[in-house]
Order: sequence, then structure tokens, then C-alpha cells
Amino acid sequence: MGRPREFDIDQALDRAMGVFWQKGYDGASLQDLLGAMQIARGSLYKAFEDKHSIYLATLDRYDRTVVEAGIAFLSDPEAGDGLTKIRTMLESVKSDKARRGCFLCNAAIDRASLDAAVETKVAKMLSRLQDAIAVALKQSRRGARWSEARRRSTAASILNTYMGLRVLARAGHSAKALQAIIDRTLEAIS
Repeated sequence: MGRPREFDIDQALDRAMGVFWQKGYDGASLQDLLGAMQIARGSLYKAFEDKHSIYLATLDRYDRTVVEAGIAFLSDPEAGDGLTKIRTMLESVKSDKARRGCFLCNAAIDRASLDAAVETKVAKMLSRLQDAIAVALKQSRRGARWSEARRRSTAASILNTYMGLRVLARAGHSAKALQAIIDRTLEAIS
């Protein structure tokens, strides 16, 4: 029987995610990760194989905590009109005062083209987000009358806008500029 872990895995992954978020995959050293995760090298190697496996685990953690919450909100018929939920999702981008961006978006830009495992995880998360946006559209008065194909293509456009907004917010665009993009996007589908 193995010894129990000497650290909280989720807390350690949240700390590692912070390092990757700030420095990117290539900029994050193993020493950076050990320091942030507050674990010994031996404990790290018992829980993870290497830096790559830590990165994949942080993507899974982000999926379980952030992406799933967004999907649940967009898909919940009790959370209100679908377009209102989509507006809430888009406007949430303006609250990124630390300009961290989206970990999923950062992974898509930083690693997906270089790493098949990251590409697969990113693609699955983006697909599920797009599906949830399509569900929200179906829950709107206007979108309920649309064909499934129109909802899917509109959901793809909204996801594109959302990811772009996350990049623009990280790049320092003002809340006013972001709001103008959001308003124009929603006017086009209303």
C-alpha cells in the first residue's frame, strides 16, 4: 500500500496553472513549478511524470472548474433567456483586470499547434463550449425558430468572438472597446 499524498493535488495544480498562465509553457521551469506548487521534487515525480504531464493536468483542472461552469450556465434552462446568458458570457471578459486572458485560449495559442495532446484537449473544450452556446441560442426566443445548422454556425461565430475578446482583453483593450464588439456581435444575431 502506497503512502498517501502529502499535498492537495487540486491546490498544487491551481498554483502550477498560475505559473503556466504567467510564463507560458516554455517559460515555466520545473523549479518555478516546484516553488509555486510548494511540493518537493520527489512528490512531484510521484504524482506527475514531468512538466508536460503537469501542464496537461492543469488543462484538465481548468476544464473541470472553469469550462464546465460556463457550459453549465449556458445550458441551464432555468438561468434565463439564451441571448442574455450569451451576453453575460461575453461581458465577463471585461472583468479580467489582471489581464491574464483565458487559460484555454492561451493553451490554444501557446501549445496546441506544437503538441497533439494539448491540441486534442483544447479542441474538445472548444467544441463543448460551442455546443453549449448553440443550446443557449435554442433557449432564446429568436434562436428557437432557427434551423439547427443556423444555430451551429452562429454558435461558432460567437465562440470566435469570445476567444478574440479574451485575447483583446489580455492585450489591454478598454472595457468600452470590448463592449462595442459585444454589442455589435449581439446586434448581428438578434
